[in-house]
Amino acid sequence: MAEVIWGLATSHVPSIGAAMDNGKTGDEYWKPLFDGYAPAREWMARHTPDVAIVVYNDHANAIDLDLVPAFGIGTAESYQVADEGWGRRPVPVVRGAPELSEHLVRELVDEGFDLATFHRLDVDHGLTVPLSVYCPEPGEAWPCRVIPLLVNVIQYPQPTAARCYALGQALGRAIRSFPGAEKVAVFGTGGMSHQLAGARAGLINSEFDRMYLQAIETEPAKLAALTREDYIRLAGTEGIELIMWLVMRGALSENIRRVHETYHVPASNTAAGMALFEELGA
Repeated sequence: MAEVIWGLATSHVPSIGAAMDNGKTGDEYWKPLFDGYAPAREWMARHTPDVAIVVYNDHANAIDLDLVPAFGIGTAESYQVADEGWGRRPVPVVRGAPELSEHLVRELVDEGFDLATFHRLDVDHGLTVPLSVYCPEPGEAWPCRVIPLLVNVIQYPQPTAARCYALGQALGRAIRSFPGAEKVAVFGTGGMSHQLAGARAGLINSEFDRMYLQAIETEPAKLAALTREDYIRLAGTEGIELIMWLVMRGALSENIRRVHETYHVPASNTAAGMALFEELGA
């Protein structure tokens, strides 16, 4: 059977990708962030999955507000990198895992999650930046196949944190029921605290972020109990992206080991965090 081998929570700030693409990672502004990534990158390079399931949100590049599914999953053979207005990032096309995708769709629907399925999908920085955080120099191809799992964190009402955590738990069961030998990593992306517009534009709540980094390992149910309003009040309008970390955490068991974490303020106008967990099994 397939198995989950690790989970990664990471911010997907677009300027992080731009810093990598434009050779800025050693600059005074960016170096502390990328130095913080280094231990996790070294560990992940030694533990390459066959498939990465990347939980992210589209930023109106493939999906606009005419049709906003609560949850969606890609089932394609490959995914083009979206042009977000300044050309496509110079990273490889994302290779899919359609057999596992179709299995996940069936299992999750049977568990009561009505997923939109994307047979064609351009993936934006919400997915490609986390892949670059994982593998900064992919060459001609990413080191693993990828399944995009989309969550609506833009259009009210977003799924609740509790629903995202439950989706992650169902996702973990679905992965482990797949009759293959795939080793799977699950990425939860977005956050940490930030607000891009309005009277609180520029908000950073480091106290909340650091609590979240700890609780995502030890008290995920506490985070799942927070309401939409709690997330927006404490982490900003865009900080509600943190509910996607709970999908990742739900897919892991209770028996995990924290490999590495890092936290940096600011990355652009966002608090950027990473937490990497090894699955030790039941």
